[in-house]
Amino acid sequence: MPLALFALTIAAYAIGTTEFVIVGLLPTVANDLHITLPLAGLIVSVYALGVTFGAPILTALTGRIPRKPLLMGLMALFVIGNTAAALSPSYETLLVARVISAFAHGVFFAVGATIAAELVPADKRASAIALMFMGLTVAIVTGVPLGTFIGQSFGWRATFWAVAGLGVVAFIGVAALLPSNLSRAAPASLMEQVRVLGSGRLLIAFGMTALGYGGTFVAFTYLATILEDITGFPAASVSLILVLYGVAIAAGNLAGGRIADRNPVKALVGLFALQALVLLAFSFTAVSPVLALVTLAALGFLSFANVPGLQLYVVELAKRTRPNAVDVASALNIAAFNLGIALGAWIGGLVVASQFGLGATPWVGAILVAGALALTLWSGALDRREAGLEAAAAPAE
Repeated sequence: MPLALFALTIAAYAIGTTEFVIVGLLPTVANDLHITLPLAGLIVSVYALGVTFGAPILTALTGRIPRKPLLMGLMALFVIGNTAAALSPSYETLLVARVISAFAHGVFFAVGATIAAELVPADKRASAIALMFMGLTVAIVTGVPLGTFIGQSFGWRATFWAVAGLGVVAFIGVAALLPSNLSRAAPASLMEQVRVLGSGRLLIAFGMTALGYGGTFVAFTYLATILEDITGFPAASVSLILVLYGVAIAAGNLAGGRIADRNPVKALVGLFALQALVLLAFSFTAVSPVLALVTLAALGFLSFANVPGLQLYVVELAKRTRPNAVDVASALNIAAFNLGIALGAWIGGLVVASQFGLGATPWVGAILVAGALALTLWSGALDRREAGLEAAAAPAE
């Protein structure tokens, strides 16, 4: 693999860290800025919404910019956003800083995968893309716990300074290692994206993604507080528990791809059902340190095991319903993942502020995942009906 690919991986690592590290820092940020926990949770939602809406619009607007200068500009924007977060004097300025970082996130992953594929021979493209996205997975396993530890030890601002430093390293790597003669595909217009959103079948799949992925974030957004206030773990232990959760996520992501290869719908039905049950169980096991750890390991595995299947299913549907816009459909599904994060974090905040309280976030998340399960069963039934109609029409051709 060329060295330029590792520059992209470092950038993905930095971006993945800044997206998820806030989960471990929410209690610290809320105390320091004198805001409620639900308000702090909106920091997660605002970032995810910035990715959701910023990625397709900015990708379309920057389609004519040469790839290397674009990536350098994105990493510079990323550094600016995290530096602004570290310097934020108030809650409002922190939200603005997070949106700036989110804009860099969305466009980076939209163009980074195509660049990674171009850097290697055709038979190595899938591996190259996987290596770049490994930066995200490794960030969850190591960057988030380490960032949480730094924030708890030296203050949450120190974490954002550290992430900004990672962004500088990634900027230097892109500038030094990425070739200047990268080709660029014709940019997807906003109208092409709108036409994809006109497909009812794809909208069902995007709903599966948003509810299935976002359901976990109802509880995950407030995981540090759950572990401290309900389970009784000391704050210093949270970063170590996040390592366990991250390892389970990495294992689930790898296993999920193999499970979904043959029949993504069948795999997603099973995964969503188990995910909903584990979330429901966490409502009861959160009070026990041992049972909570076991449940969290299962939840980490299941919450990311559905990602490959969801992405594969959207691509397969797009090939049937919008064959000229498969890449656009794939990008919009990435937006649906982030919309799910925003939705889950927002609903979680409402639950925490309600009479049900923090302990209800897991079972409310289970309801969202159950919604994803219902949509998956519906979409599978539509697939079978379409296959039956095609089989019936075949002899007449």
